[in-house]
Parts: sequence; structure tokens; C-alpha cells
Amino acid sequence: MIYSKIIKLTMTDIAANLKLVRDKISNACNRRSAELGNNIPRLVAVSKTKPPNLIIDAYENGQQHFGENYVNELVDKANHPDIKIKDIKWHFIGHLQRNKVNKVLAVPNLYMVETVDTEKLASTVDSAWQKYKKQDDSQLKIMVQVNTSGEKEKSGCEISQTSTLVNYIKNNCKNLKFVGLMTIGAYGYDPANGPNPDFVALKNCRDDICKELNLSKDDVELSMGMSTDYEHAVGGNKSKFMYKLIIESVICQ
Repeated sequence: MIYSKIIKLTMTDIAANLKLVRDKISNACNRRSAELGNNIPRLVAVSKTKPPNLIIDAYENGQQHFGENYVNELVDKANHPDIKIKDIKWHFIGHLQRNKVNKVLAVPNLYMVETVDTEKLASTVDSAWQKYKKQDDSQLKIMVQVNTSGEKEKSGCEISQTSTLVNYIKNNCKNLKFVGLMTIGAYGYDPANGPNPDFVALKNCRDDICKELNLSKDDVELSMGMSTDYEHAVGGNKSKFMYKLIIESVICQ
């Protein structure tokens, strides 16, 4: 496995990066309107291309949730002897092919798959989880990925199909627990132009499916925001549309 030159970072650097990100999230939360409450977003540290020692350093500085985009990299890291014994919670956040489902579900400490975008994939994950769950009633947390930007090269179901897919999962995939919606917005949006349209679209999509399927908004998290826009996702620029968020942010930079 070849990792980036991030390898030069020390534990002190990691601690400083984490504090900076957490402080920015806290400040962004303080700028939100009172109606949104004080829910602190979950920080998922995207660790793709980062070596195991940096993940361990981040974990030892209080970071528990990590996201990986690539199947083989997730498998290698999750089974690393120094990482495997840690109470790390892995999120798979990359495009998932049906023939790679078993490799992902076999990962130690797999916490969530955020990129389910078709009924076929949901059904495959549901069937496979029976082999890997540790308890008879254990459900795998999953999110539905929504292509809010409409870009052809992006994965994710269409906004108009989201309710149908969520309904299918809830009624036909008994081994899965639907917990929210995820999007990767269009790259390079300038927050100075106002609320990010992808974030607004995901929030509206959440509101619509909650109304259609009689779901509580408290039970449908939103996963959005990368290292370049997470402050805006949390609630900067007087945004009034964020309720629960998972911030996907690279901290090892």
C-alpha cells in the first residue's frame, strides 16, 4: 500500500489539526439559528491514502469515526494489528460495487455504509450482512447516497427516486437500518453566493421523505460537508437548514 507524504506529520500536528477542525465546527454551530438546537455534528475523519500511524494518532486524540473511500484500503487498515484492537468506527463512503460487498462487510468495527444508491445494492448488502452480523438482531447502519448536483459522473440515486429507495430498504431489508442521507456536492461552490444548493437539496429531500414515509427528522441524519465546506454545512452564513450532520473532513492534512 502506498500512502501520501502526510507520513511526516507528528502526533502534535494531528492533535492541532483536530482541535482546529473541532473549534471551527463549534463556532459554526454557535452561528446557527436557535431553532436548530445544540446538536453537535459527528466528525468523520476521511483517512484515504493516510498511513495507519496517523489514524492511530488521531484516535488517541479522541477521534473515533473514520471514513474510507476504497474497499481494499479499508480492508488493509481495519485489519492492521495496531488498529484492529482499537474502538474505531469505520464508515465506508466510496462507490460500492455489488461484487465488493462481502469484503466491506467483513471489516472489523464496520459502523456504517453511507453509499447505498440502488435497490439491487441494498438487497445485496442486506443478504450478505446475515453472514457477518455478530448478533441475531444486529442491523447494519446504512445511508442512501443522493446525487443532489445531477452530475453524471457522481454516484447516488436521483432526488426523485430517494423516497422509493428508502421505502424499499425499510420494508424489504430487515438486516439494514436506514439512518440518513448522504451527498457529495458539486466541487468548488463559493459560500459567498449563499446557501450551498446541494446542502439545501439534501435537506429538502430529507423533509420530503419524512413526510411521505412518516419518519421523524430526528431519525434521518444528513451526511455532507467536506474539508473545504464543512463550516458552511454546519451552519455558517446564517444557514437555517441543518439539523443533524455528519461532517466528512480530512484532518490529516
